[in-house]
Amino acid sequence: MLDAITLTEAYNVSSLSDQAWISPPMNPELFKVACSNCNLRELCMPVGLQQAEMVKLDSVVSTRKRIKEGSHLFSHGDPFTTLYAIRTGYFKTSVLSEDGREQVTGFQMAGEIIGMDGIVSDQHHCNAIALEDAEVCVMPFENVEELSREFPVLQRHVHKIMSREIVRENGVMMLLGNMRAEERLAAFLLNLVQRLHARGFSQTEFVLRMTREEIGSYLGMKLETVSRTFSKFSEEGIIEVKQRNVKILNPDALKNIFTPQSCG
Repeated sequence: MLDAITLTEAYNVSSLSDQAWISPPMNPELFKVACSNCNLRELCMPVGLQQAEMVKLDSVVSTRKRIKEGSHLFSHGDPFTTLYAIRTGYFKTSVLSEDGREQVTGFQMAGEIIGMDGIVSDQHHCNAIALEDAEVCVMPFENVEELSREFPVLQRHVHKIMSREIVRENGVMMLLGNMRAEERLAAFLLNLVQRLHARGFSQTEFVLRMTREEIGSYLGMKLETVSRTFSKFSEEGIIEVKQRNVKILNPDALKNIFTPQSCG
């Protein structure tokens, strides 16, 4: 299902560690990085690679790039050459409707790979925008393809990521077609806290990096409906909301709103 409602998807990740960065000339946003020295490698790369394979993988993921809040990692129509593994920060992906309105299609966080929308036609079909200052590892796709042919475990991992995108698209249709507003928001909050907890954060408290308007766009809800549903959950003692800080007070009640039956 959609990233924000796939309640069974979780990753194990250790805390982030600082690494020494070497800035190449003429581009202060790019820094040398090695997968073999990164604590996130088991989150975005397949498990079980041998040391020799990790050394070769370092030649694929050769740089890290900083993206400022509000800046585009890539835009609709850009040539596709690269996949990006998010190391820190949040992104949103979005498309523009014919009348110029933004439709948010997903929210991505550390350990997730974005940019696969460009594989089908060698150009990107959406915008990827940083919701806060972020860092990504740059993976030229031709290098990924070449190494995937050599290491079947990497090829299977790439296929899993692509399959997840297909499942996510199916989730969009289910989310927009079958769920009430309360179910949509409950599913979104449950999955968000689960994904964050899998990365070492609190199981009940988190900060929304996206605006309520962006949440509404993603969930197919008007801004007023999002705000009203947040207020309803708060009045019923299910959550506590202070601006963008959210605390889940009654997780069972939240889970009862989004029941397995809601998924069909």
